[in-house]
Amino acid sequence: MRKKARQKILEKLRNRYRLIIYNDTTFQSMWSMKLTRLKVFTVVSLLSALIVVLVTLLIATTPLREYIPGYPREEYRQMLIRNTLIVDSLENELRMRDLFFENIRAVMQGDLPRDLAQRTDSAVKAGQVDFKSYNHDSVFQEKILEERLSISAQNGRGQAGNLGNLHFFVPLKGIVTNKFNAKTDHFGVDLVSKPNSRICAVLSGTVLFAGWTLETGYVIYIQHEGNLISGYKHNSELLKRAGDKVNAGEAVAIIGNSGQLTTGPHLHLELWYNGVPVDPEQYIDF
Repeated sequence: MRKKARQKILEKLRNRYRLIIYNDTTFQSMWSMKLTRLKVFTVVSLLSALIVVLVTLLIATTPLREYIPGYPREEYRQMLIRNTLIVDSLENELRMRDLFFENIRAVMQGDLPRDLAQRTDSAVKAGQVDFKSYNHDSVFQEKILEERLSISAQNGRGQAGNLGNLHFFVPLKGIVTNKFNAKTDHFGVDLVSKPNSRICAVLSGTVLFAGWTLETGYVIYIQHEGNLISGYKHNSELLKRAGDKVNAGEAVAIIGNSGQLTTGPHLHLELWYNGVPVDPEQYIDF
């Protein structure tokens, strides 16, 4: 019975039919075509698949997709991306703020800041132990720094002669808001510039000190030839470490507002020659 039913179905599919178009007036045959049910089914299936593909491409590659219910519009998707970036930036700012407060609390308690402690742990694990011990009490650290500056300035081997013969690179394009005054212990100049501006080295040299102090925040000192040392204070971020070689004009820090002795984002620049502070405006055209 099943075989007979299958045979009947196959015969129906294979039966041939003729599609004829007549002239209604003359009854003359204008066009004819032989058809089978199998051919009609195949042609209709292919045409349907082609129509589906064309409609899909049309919707996917044109703005028509925005009219599909539930599909977000272009401005909504741009707003979503922008809000995601803003949230990510806010998370980074909050993370940096929390790290800043944690480091301040650690320094006041006499402990290492978290980022410095992580560097020390990684160095110990790698077998690279650097036996450099510093007391992170701000007053004692300032005394150590002054002694290092004095010793390095008196024992320098380079001979640059008169400072007027040196070509100093401008560390930061800005406005001088506070000039050099040795009588008030202001051994440098204060420069105000745009936020996140890069601070560059005035001459080539070696980073003598790069770290945090309670009064002047993130500080970096660079030893140059000819008994000359340049200092950059109140930075928001240091780009170099102690012992790094730097070239004139190379970025070493980012302008900031760190430390207690500051009233706003600026750079405090100092020049020490033979252990004596000199006025940077006499040698650098700001």
